Amino acid sequence: MTGVRAVTSNQEDIYKNLEQVVRKYAATRFLRPIADHTREAFEEAKQFVLQCHCEKRSDEAIEAESRPLDVILDSGCGAGESTLHLAKRFPGIPVIGIDKSAMRLNKAGNIHQLEQLPGTTSEPSVDLAVPQNAFWIRAELLDFWRLALEEVQAGRWNIVHHAVFYPNPWPKESEAGRRFHLHPIFPTLMALSAVTELRTNWKIYAREFAAAARIVCDSAAQNRSEKSGHPKQSAVITCETFDPTIPETAFERKYKEARQQLWRVLIKR
Repeated sequence: MTGVRAVTSNQEDIYKNLEQVVRKYAATRFLRPIADHTREAFEEAKQFVLQCHCEKRSDEAIEAESRPLDVILDSGCGAGESTLHLAKRFPGIPVIGIDKSAMRLNKAGNIHQLEQLPGTTSEPSVDLAVPQNAFWIRAELLDFWRLALEEVQAGRWNIVHHAVFYPNPWPKESEAGRRFHLHPIFPTLMALSAVTELRTNWKIYAREFAAAARIVCDSAAQNRSEKSGHPKQSAVITCETFDPTIPETAFERKYKEARQQLWRVLIKR
């Protein structure tokens, strides 16, 4: 494929004020009012999570266990192809794909996407069906994260994996504050899951995300250590190139076909 433009920017290295900005937001709380439509969408997501777990266990068993319900988030899922791949990779765990575009979400779960899944054969009745643990919701991402964190902190959800694939890089230096890791929402993003995976085709974005994650995770680990008296346990953060054998999003596919280098950041706390 030709004609797929690489990211261009007037910024040649990591944002010069990254540490100052990240530390400022790590010490504050993002208080923008949550949109009513996202609250409604979040209730739908909660019901789906409960339904998925009820199919494996009775309502009474879930209540008796009183432990968090496992959930996977696919944030900014676009047309939802990555949600399908995650649902295949983590069978039995509800996967919530979130995007603010109804137009993109209307394409989720189409035949072309299902044909891309690993293990697909010529048996459409078996293979070309949306996995039962995949669910898509239209919502404002930043608001959804804040509501999800309330579930995590209340001990109702355990987000075992959080996928953030190919967010808008906002490549102009003047737009840096719109990047997730330079926004007041970033501490919330980092607190959601023990495993966060970012993918991008812009090296600077990957390096910035990893550096910002290190600042937030180390600060949180230090606070936990001081409260508990136990030694600080640092997060394991990797930032590396990768070449997907099977692309999991339309972005990933077109970048791979255009021979653009892809980057992955994996954070494990």
